[in-house]
Amino acid sequence: MKELDLLKKDWKKNAASFEQVSENEIYKMIHKKSSSVVKWIFIVSIIELGLGLVLGLALSFTKYDEKNVELIKHLGVYGYYIAATVLLYAVILYFIFKFYTMYRKIAVDDNTKKLISTILKTRKVVKQYIAFNLSFFAVFFIIFGGYLFYEGYLEGASKNGVIHPEMPLNIALISFIVLIIATAIFTCVFWLIYKLIYGILLKRLQNNFEELKKIDL
Repeated sequence: MKELDLLKKDWKKNAASFEQVSENEIYKMIHKKSSSVVKWIFIVSIIELGLGLVLGLALSFTKYDEKNVELIKHLGVYGYYIAATVLLYAVILYFIFKFYTMYRKIAVDDNTKKLISTILKTRKVVKQYIAFNLSFFAVFFIIFGGYLFYEGYLEGASKNGVIHPEMPLNIALISFIVLIIATAIFTCVFWLIYKLIYGILLKRLQNNFEELKKIDL
């Protein structure tokens, strides 16, 4: 923001004769920076989706994934698993489309009030995107992970005849607590990653927003 600070200082010194020109220059600089930030939000979201698809394809060729798919089909929840996966990618594509429309809109905003409005909407959409991803992961992991573990345990116990095919309450509670803790840890890790990447971009948008408010006053 050094260039912006220099412009503002020059603006104050020559307010009487160069106020309009300086204000326009400051606006153009903020507009360019904001457009660049939103473009990077759009690009990062596409990279994130691409990495997820590549990772999913890589795992689909492993024996571990094949066993999980067989177990899911055997337990009769494969349809729910596919539906949840389709929902996830559909919503992510929706958010990517929103980021693209925000980028297109911010590129053509021609006054301070419109640019401020677009920045606020973009920050809101990014926060919604992060909240959805983290919430979906946590719910999906707990529901499917807990169900698969529970049913798999019962089936294995019943076949081996080791114990009565009803999971003791204490084992069920411990398993559920471990699952909750693991979900919380992974969710926090993902949140930190989002905080690092999107947080930096949102911080830049916030700085631009603050500068625009000063111009608009």
